[in-house]
Amino acid sequence: MITKIVLTGAGGRLGSYLREPLSKLCKNLISTDIKESIGSLYKNETYIKADLSIFKEINPIIEGATMVCHFGAIVDELSFDTLLGPNFVGSYNIWESSKQHNVKRVIYSSSVHAVGMNLKTETLTPSTPHRPDSFYGLAKCFTEDLAKMYFEKNGIEAVCLRIASCAPVNSARSLSSWLSYDDLILLVIRAIDTPFTGYTIVYGISNNTRSNIDNSESSHIGYLPKDDAEIFAEEILQRDLTEELSDHGNRCHGGAFASTELGLSPMGRMKIIHDPKVKN
Repeated sequence: MITKIVLTGAGGRLGSYLREPLSKLCKNLISTDIKESIGSLYKNETYIKADLSIFKEINPIIEGATMVCHFGAIVDELSFDTLLGPNFVGSYNIWESSKQHNVKRVIYSSSVHAVGMNLKTETLTPSTPHRPDSFYGLAKCFTEDLAKMYFEKNGIEAVCLRIASCAPVNSARSLSSWLSYDDLILLVIRAIDTPFTGYTIVYGISNNTRSNIDNSESSHIGYLPKDDAEIFAEEILQRDLTEELSDHGNRCHGGAFASTELGLSPMGRMKIIHDPKVKN
């Protein structure tokens, strides 16, 4: 059993689904976020409030960790200045702290928005070059390159999860981009228990019939997703999709992020359902 895992962004929606399974993989799960509280804690879990953008707050939390699951960030397109601290500087703080404390591996919540300007007719692979659709996507490109540099210079392994869309299926786009919460958990566990990962990019996506993403280059991670958004297709396609399908951004893998002006949030148009897991 792993002695210590650190989970950043533990107060976020994806973090809420990862806390319990991660707590079962280690003797000590340190969950961290900028929130005052994340509610009731699981066995083996400790919560520490900290700001990713402040090195002196993050650095001591990393000490003694074998693995860091870095899911902390602003998950939206906002001004560059707003994203700079948590999404850019925060990533540096995680990797530099990991270097100082001899962390074995960082599992990073990257995004399809790092390559979001690619047309949906193009098959995405882990070796697809960066083509960000937003400042948010640019932060993912920066962190992927940061992770690669720290692996090649300092030997810190990294698994960058290019998550497509991890939320309940609520749009035509999500029929191809969906990552179920169960598959998210499976992906993170595979990223942790693979003996050696080196520097790896793998897409966070379920086994969707309509997807145009090929993860075969990262088969060494052993991620075999089980869910398929096709079970929601009949319901979704019966809705009035005029607004979504008229958005030219939906020709790209990044969806509305690809058609929205830099620094402006597309979240309202995407109608993402916020359904964090609440501990009973």
